[in-house]
Amino acid sequence: MGSFKFATDTAAKLLNVQVEGTMSEEDAGRFITEYNETVSKFQPTEYEIDLDCTKLNVSSPDVLPMLEQCYILYKESGFKKVIFTIAKSPVLKMQLSRVARTTKLENYEIREV
Repeated sequence: MGSFKFATDTAAKLLNVQVEGTMSEEDAGRFITEYNETVSKFQPTEYEIDLDCTKLNVSSPDVLPMLEQCYILYKESGFKKVIFTIAKSPVLKMQLSRVARTTKLENYEIREV
């Protein structure tokens, strides 16, 4: 079961997103809806987005297209920087990097904690 939470820090010009568990297609759909509602309230080109993926599991192949859609959203929104914070996981790091390359998301950083 996947879950997520959005928190906008207007002072720091940062959108904090916490993503946990194993995301299903339904979870990803809800994520995209809530993401669009949240981002419509500020100018993303002035913000960074920090995705806390420390409790996120590696996505199954059937969910990857939805993950790619999320990356495309981040890119189209125009965030200054897209930061993925993950626990040390070579497999998750590789998966996130591969999706970034596939979607041509260039202004991203993966931080391992």
